[in-house]
Amino acid sequence: MSRKLILLFGDIGLMVLAAIIAANLILDKDLLKVNINLYSGMVPIMLILMGILFNVNGLFSLERKRYAEILLSLAVSFLNLMIIMMAISFFVREFSYSRGVLLLSVFLQFIMIALWKYIFWRIECSLHSTVSKALLIGNNEECERVFTRLRMQPQMNLEIKYICTDRQRCNWKNVIDEIDLVVVCSDLKLKEKSDIVHTCNMKQKQVLLIPDIYELFCSGAELQKIDDIPVFKPQPLVPSLEQRSLKRMLDILISWSVGVLASPFFLITAIAIKIFDPGPIFYSQVRTGRNEKKFKVYKFRTMRVDAEKFSGPMMSTENDPRITKLGRFMRATRLDELPQLWNVIVGDMSIVGPRPERPFFVEQFKKEIPEYIYRHNVKPGITGLAQVYGKYNTTPYDKLIYDLMYIQKCNMLNDLVIIIQTVRVLATKSATEGVGSNQKNVNLDIYKISDIGTFKRGIYK
Repeated sequence: MSRKLILLFGDIGLMVLAAIIAANLILDKDLLKVNINLYSGMVPIMLILMGILFNVNGLFSLERKRYAEILLSLAVSFLNLMIIMMAISFFVREFSYSRGVLLLSVFLQFIMIALWKYIFWRIECSLHSTVSKALLIGNNEECERVFTRLRMQPQMNLEIKYICTDRQRCNWKNVIDEIDLVVVCSDLKLKEKSDIVHTCNMKQKQVLLIPDIYELFCSGAELQKIDDIPVFKPQPLVPSLEQRSLKRMLDILISWSVGVLASPFFLITAIAIKIFDPGPIFYSQVRTGRNEKKFKVYKFRTMRVDAEKFSGPMMSTENDPRITKLGRFMRATRLDELPQLWNVIVGDMSIVGPRPERPFFVEQFKKEIPEYIYRHNVKPGITGLAQVYGKYNTTPYDKLIYDLMYIQKCNMLNDLVIIIQTVRVLATKSATEGVGSNQKNVNLDIYKISDIGTFKRGIYK
């Protein structure tokens, strides 16, 4: 707590210092004296916005993160800050706030706080340099998947020391004293999870639970009673009429505003498609919407005209040969999604919600995951929780968990947070990787994992 307070006060001090320096460099002394109340009055607004944006982008918790991730979040925060401050100075006409002062302030704030965050990040890394030893429990497929993902996050300083895939034969409690953390996969039975959590609490070991649909329902349950018997009442995954109405108002406001501001990009993208890959500019495709109603989603075309002529419906894969060179750029920058603003305006989609899927794949997912039907309780969205926290190649089940978590807490505030976080995702390459990327099966034996009793033991870095 003390380190977070130091980090916060450092951020505030540097924000104020940069604003003072910018005002003194741009304005002459007489003009600054006349408008001192204006510029000093805008500083608290800037600090409040900084606190909100830094909190949304996770800039008050630097441990277990890459500095590149911190720098990207910082750049996105200041970009949003600059846009909001310009909007305030534009719409509130009595404010003659200098754009030059604002631009220089934001530039200096970014440089100074980036250096401050780097220093603090190095301190946090040194304080959290101890490697945590972990036990991974689940079936073989789940353990391989989780192991692969953990291996891609070296900044977490996590060492998988034991992997238990056969809970009937092995007694994991024999090694509980040798580890610091237990990662529990979603395939375990409720009784097994309860036993693991109880044992870890008694031994003061940390537990990470990968949730399943049942646990998701319980997380939003309301406590009631039958006489003196406590009962949980799971909340239906359906937003109220009031929530849907507020979301619709936000959708109309944002879609029209972004549509007007992005109109030059519409024109440039359309011309580029015609030059580099002659054919239709737009691409429409039937998708499944709210209450499983079918509608046509519109995008800028990123694939060849005959992309699925012989293959039939199939998901995009890593290095997909059907995607044009210009299409790869548009997908990386998400320019191909801009026409979906029209889907939002006409009411088929929302700005925030589960991504709309094709009916062919919806039917497949419903057979594999019966709970998949719940994601159609809301309108599909251009962005969503699964797009912010997941990746393009995140498994359908994990995406469903994110989607249902969003539906459970569907409101305007969460929508605004997700919209802000989406800006950071646009600059993340892994967010646009196709299905199949980083999804290869892992042979745990190549990581020097050898059998010790009924356990597999090893280390990865």
